[in-house]
Amino acid sequence: MSRRRIVITGMGLVSPLGNVVDVFWGRLLAGESGVARIQRFDPSRFPTTFGGECREFDPERSIDKRQAKRLDRFAQMALVAADLAAKDSGFDFKAAARPDRIGVIIGSGIGGLTELEEQHHRLIEKGPERVSAFTIPKLMVNAASGNISILLGAQGPNTAVATACASATNAMGDAWHALLRDECDIMITGGSEAALTPLGLAAFSAMKALSERNDAPAKASRPFDKARDGFVMGEGAAIFLFEELEHAKKRGAKIYAEVLGYGMSGDACHITQPDECGRGAARAMSLALTDARLNPGQIDYINAHGTGTPLGDVAETTAIKSVYGAHAKKLAVSSTKSAIGHLLGASGAVELVATVQGLRHGVAPPTINLDDPDPLCDLDYVPNKPRDLRIERAMSNSFGFGGHNACIIIGKI
Repeated sequence: MSRRRIVITGMGLVSPLGNVVDVFWGRLLAGESGVARIQRFDPSRFPTTFGGECREFDPERSIDKRQAKRLDRFAQMALVAADLAAKDSGFDFKAAARPDRIGVIIGSGIGGLTELEEQHHRLIEKGPERVSAFTIPKLMVNAASGNISILLGAQGPNTAVATACASATNAMGDAWHALLRDECDIMITGGSEAALTPLGLAAFSAMKALSERNDAPAKASRPFDKARDGFVMGEGAAIFLFEELEHAKKRGAKIYAEVLGYGMSGDACHITQPDECGRGAARAMSLALTDARLNPGQIDYINAHGTGTPLGDVAETTAIKSVYGAHAKKLAVSSTKSAIGHLLGASGAVELVATVQGLRHGVAPPTINLDDPDPLCDLDYVPNKPRDLRIERAMSNSFGFGGHNACIIIGKI
């Protein structure tokens, strides 16, 4: 049975390696790290003092100063990335004949943490009468999707997804399904996160989840390496235009890739730790392959979740081997978190930008800082240098606290 074909026609991002797709990609291939000592606040009292900050981000380049003040940093990033994606797509949203056929689904694991911290401080220090009237509209997780719909006049399906570090990939999967169901012709989708705040850093530190390699921040994110000691927090956003193929062709849109399949599952195991055998992750990968009508041997590259945690990297490796069998050893698998840190709810979206670029340019991006591979992580993780590789189809993995697993597959068209 035939179904609608969905393609990617626009991309925009905000990242620790820059806010232009080609700049981000060039720095990624050059092996640069966007991880450094935190500058937005004094981290000296924290066990971890570094992260993947978006230091080149200036919301007022795309957003009116007054509007920017009414948005939390995570929503600012989402709007800027959405504006870049809209411009990149060449679609005239103001002249759209059917704005009700344009939707928005954005993922964020935490939402407006900066605003929550600021207003809680005001409440304690100055009293309830000094709490801002904009508090709730700024901190709510759906602030990104709601404001993007207003910015672009999108009147179709509009939701927000909060599934921890799987948020962006779940959002993109939901957007793909909305297009398949013929509820819309264009979906603006992706993820945004800006939880690199004092409370966010303290909370993840208290969980003993973060690397404490304070003497060498750029070397701290070490997926699949024997010396990995936890993940590195990052921030950023990436937004895409997913569009029905014939709609895109009719307007002469450039097409980056086709979205082929999506799978999701739950570990039902532990609220923060993955299933050690990777069974939930394996189910999500298998479901994505089935949805894409592909066999494992047809995938050339996997952008791994690869956070650099002791349990997570082994579980993902085990899952890949269980799904791909003998083909697992032939796959190029890399974690771009090694260069930018873990962007939590935005990670899947920024990593899909890297996956799309790898597909387009025939290059597998590297896993930097992979100097001494863990014997239990025995796949080809493209260590330290990019590799020329013909990539026809690729998978991107996202796994989150709560046992949420999400995988998306794209291909050339």
